[in-house]
Amino acid sequence: MINPNNRNHKWVYLFTEGNGAMKSLLGGKGAGVSEMIHAGLPVPPGFTITTESCNAYYANERQFPEGMWTQTTLALHTLEEQTGKRFGDASNPLLISV
Repeated sequence: MINPNNRNHKWVYLFTEGNGAMKSLLGGKGAGVSEMIHAGLPVPPGFTITTESCNAYYANERQFPEGMWTQTTLALHTLEEQTGKRFGDASNPLLISV
């Protein structure tokens, strides 16, 4: 069982960090998108919040696991750097899909 209070646990993976073998961790879509990136297909940058984080959320009285929100924010900043856009910026918005 994953400890939801372990702030060092990796809850968020950039698409470039995943692969098809990580389907149980990243879900089918997350693992598939990671495989597409590694195959050289044109995929916008993104990240996946793990299935473990969902399980930890419910195991921890519906509280985000320790460190997950920080990792998510860091991943979002990485997307901003990669695209040159900013989340919430009216003139140059980073558009995301959830």
